[in-house]
Amino acid sequence: MTKINRRATEPSPTARSRRRRRGSASGGGRGKGPLLWGLAALAVLSAAALAVSGGTPAASSSGSSDDEPEAAAEESNRPSRPSQESKPSKPSASPGNEESPDSVSAPSSSPSIPSSGPGTFTTAGGGSGTVGRGARPLRYKVVVEKGLAQSAADVAGQVEGILADRRGWTADGRSGFKRVSTGSADFVVRLATPGTVDEICGRYGLNTRGEVNCSVGKDVVVNLKRWLLATPVYADDVDAYRALIINHEVGHFLGHDHVTCPGPGRPAPAMMQQIKGMRGCTPNVWPYDEKGRPVTGPRVP
Repeated sequence: MTKINRRATEPSPTARSRRRRRGSASGGGRGKGPLLWGLAALAVLSAAALAVSGGTPAASSSGSSDDEPEAAAEESNRPSRPSQESKPSKPSASPGNEESPDSVSAPSSSPSIPSSGPGTFTTAGGGSGTVGRGARPLRYKVVVEKGLAQSAADVAGQVEGILADRRGWTADGRSGFKRVSTGSADFVVRLATPGTVDEICGRYGLNTRGEVNCSVGKDVVVNLKRWLLATPVYADDVDAYRALIINHEVGHFLGHDHVTCPGPGRPAPAMMQQIKGMRGCTPNVWPYDEKGRPVTGPRVP
């Protein structure tokens, strides 16, 4: 019987070790191959999806895509914010003002027209006789803000002449006026700088904006700028415009409201806000005509 040499037929430990290493390497190659191909395919699909959507992947996301359309719809329904360049619309003229500040052409600055003053006044001395046929004449004073070049006496003389004119308010048959310098007065005509006019009229809620006149309480407040420069329509006849100022604002004191142009070619009423436009009317500064007939028009609502 032949003996079998086990050592010759059985693989050595080294050979077994090499086989196991080769088998392990072979088995590992078979397991990782599909995984690598799968990862590569996933990367290709992701790149294709991004190319179609035109987006970039977010670093992280906490919400589902179902929330995004709702958020977009909510944003589209929000009112847009106004632009910082948009300006609020300008305030309308107060009912008691003769003129709309928005309609006054800003005159060039002049050193003879100070923008503000001390707010204290000099009263014109002396007085006048009674004009008109009123049962009791209205007593009035004329005062000029201190520091102005205009003389209180000169301004008083002009106001006296306007209120005494037969085309003025005395033509109504019941109004009378008397200028005084002492004692009580029914109203006061004040010539003041634009800043002081704003302060006085502003106490009653009127916005004169340094441009126009007003009639508040017992004060007929005349803006120095309008007294000196008038308006474009009356630029060549400043004295006529001064008559319009006094007649209009004293008219408010007497209880008259604004009216508008009665028709093309007809005289503009003194109680019309003529600076807003003549509306087809011709310039006129008196509440009555030469024959004592009222110059008026439809009341402004």
